[in-house]
Amino acid sequence: MTMIDLASCLAAIPDRRRAEGKIYSQVGVILFSIIAMLSGARSYRQIHALVRTRLSLLNAAFPEAALRRAPAYTSVRGILQQLDPIELEQAFRRHAESLDSSCAAAPSRFIAIDGKTLRRSFDSFADRKAAHVLSAFAVDHQIILAHEVIDEKSNEIPAAQALIAAMGLSDRVFTLDAMHCQKNVRDRP
Repeated sequence: MTMIDLASCLAAIPDRRRAEGKIYSQVGVILFSIIAMLSGARSYRQIHALVRTRLSLLNAAFPEAALRRAPAYTSVRGILQQLDPIELEQAFRRHAESLDSSCAAAPSRFIAIDGKTLRRSFDSFADRKAAHVLSAFAVDHQIILAHEVIDEKSNEIPAAQALIAAMGLSDRVFTLDAMHCQKNVRDRP
């Protein structure tokens, strides 16, 4: 399998905006927002500020996602809020799988699966517990292949099994925490 760039994976996400409202490329806004967040942006205004400041550099590095001008923070917010999180997750998974399969001679043989509680993800006012996420990490190539949010009323065991099944990987060695060493865990659907 050849490597697919992230912009191509993001382009597969349907653009649900009306034709009249498509001033900015959805792919460009998403990709540049990701870069801004990786650079420390924590709000729509900060995303806008970074894109405005670095637009020529971003356009030169990613011509397939080039923007004529930096979108206002309200445009960034509108585009990002209308995205389907499942479709965005699928785009990231396609990109990660292409990176893993195109690396070196073979895809990663070892996949480490581990769960983490996300800092500051709880909401005391809404009585919501902190989010717990299970990640699959390709050890050989150091790439996160996928993640799964664990339901509040569940635990890592069924989520890990669902994640492995969803990734559809075979002939790999999966490593997990000791909690997955319970009786009959291996035989569960």
